[in-house]
Amino acid sequence: MTRPHAKVTLTLASAALLTSGALAGCSQSDAASEQKYPTWQTTEVNAVSRTTTGAGVAATTSMKPDGTLETVALDETTGKKLWAFPATMTGRLPGMGVQAPAIVDAGSGQSVVAAIDPVKQGQWNATLVVRDAHTGRQKWTRPVHSTFGPQRCGPYVCLSEHTALSTARLVVLDALTGKTIWRVPGIAEVEWSDPTRVVLLRLATHPVLEAHDLKTGKTLWQLPIEQALGAGVDMSGGWAFGTTGGNLVGYVAPYTDSRTKKTSTFGLFSIRLADGVLEWMRPSVVRVYPSGNPAFAPVVRPVDQQGQYGGFARLDGESGRVVGQITAAQVPGSGWWLAFPQKMDTLGFLKHSAPGTAFNLLSGQPAEARGTKGWSFCVTDPQPLKLTGISPGFYSIAALCEFDLGTGQRITSAAAPPAWFTGSQSGWRIWRDEKGALHAIKDGTTTSPGMYG
Repeated sequence: MTRPHAKVTLTLASAALLTSGALAGCSQSDAASEQKYPTWQTTEVNAVSRTTTGAGVAATTSMKPDGTLETVALDETTGKKLWAFPATMTGRLPGMGVQAPAIVDAGSGQSVVAAIDPVKQGQWNATLVVRDAHTGRQKWTRPVHSTFGPQRCGPYVCLSEHTALSTARLVVLDALTGKTIWRVPGIAEVEWSDPTRVVLLRLATHPVLEAHDLKTGKTLWQLPIEQALGAGVDMSGGWAFGTTGGNLVGYVAPYTDSRTKKTSTFGLFSIRLADGVLEWMRPSVVRVYPSGNPAFAPVVRPVDQQGQYGGFARLDGESGRVVGQITAAQVPGSGWWLAFPQKMDTLGFLKHSAPGTAFNLLSGQPAEARGTKGWSFCVTDPQPLKLTGISPGFYSIAALCEFDLGTGQRITSAAAPPAWFTGSQSGWRIWRDEKGALHAIKDGTTTSPGMYG
């Protein structure tokens, strides 16, 4: 569960148990003013994964009408399709959502896209194929039994291998040749990297965050997740990470064992990337959906030992301090969906086709819902993707739509979704709509992660 669950079935209870967070740079919300920015959109794809960017290229995993997947590369500035090849998943867990391709700047002006291709026969289930980012020309391949998918780790490609076997490991590969640089045993995932270091989440009975030197693999520091949140951590509920300044902010979601009925330890915490020192922790809080990445003004709900939910609190991603909240008594009855405006300074309780309620998140005071706009999920009863030859249970990345909180009606406009949702890379923000088409705007928003990282 490398990202918040792609499935967004939001009953009142599951809305609280899913995920939240965010204040990033805010985009222009007025449709007319957005027209001065470069934009594009394309219906040539049906994007079902996150979209990754780098070296002037955007890449996503798209679903074709026959239920098969393909890796698609687009020109970041125009949206023009550059190339596409078949893709698949083997060994990835449904709760993780469909894997996105990895774009890696390998240096010397060379960039590649790494993705998992299907194989027609042989003892292997799939193939890691690394291609030139702009032309799609194949550079090298590696056979795959099972994997969570490739990830960028600095100038290298990181790949979790044999994830369905006892011989699971993570390998660090030269992006241009496929040569193995170093490896670590067990299942691991990249949570952050720069040109010289990588931070891995090593998944085990007692999960650990671990920093390594990228060239040598030398371990620089380690932090057991239980040291941050307490004993009883179980990563089965999902997790998400983001960076702010020099810190890595992590969220571990709760998981209730169906046999014992016990709920695992959960919450938010922040560590220094330089040395792994714990900066702050907020145990026993859940993030809420929709929202941004946990590193940017996370919005959470506390949960007591009896499993009762409190109000809503917005935290400062840098310090973990509460900067605004509403009490449990202020939360309206039931049948609502959360909605936030561009700046995420208002907490909206949306009721479809009916008047909702709103609160100023900074003051905690009631706000006028009439005329207030908020972004919420376009679809509240998502259906699983009908993928061919792949285990069922995968959902596409959710899309946001704008609503009038005063009436509960959807607003049809050309406004871009908030930056706290889309994230931003080098001034570009790219997102999928509810039909899978991709949209982009270059509004100069500060580089920051969005809801899906």
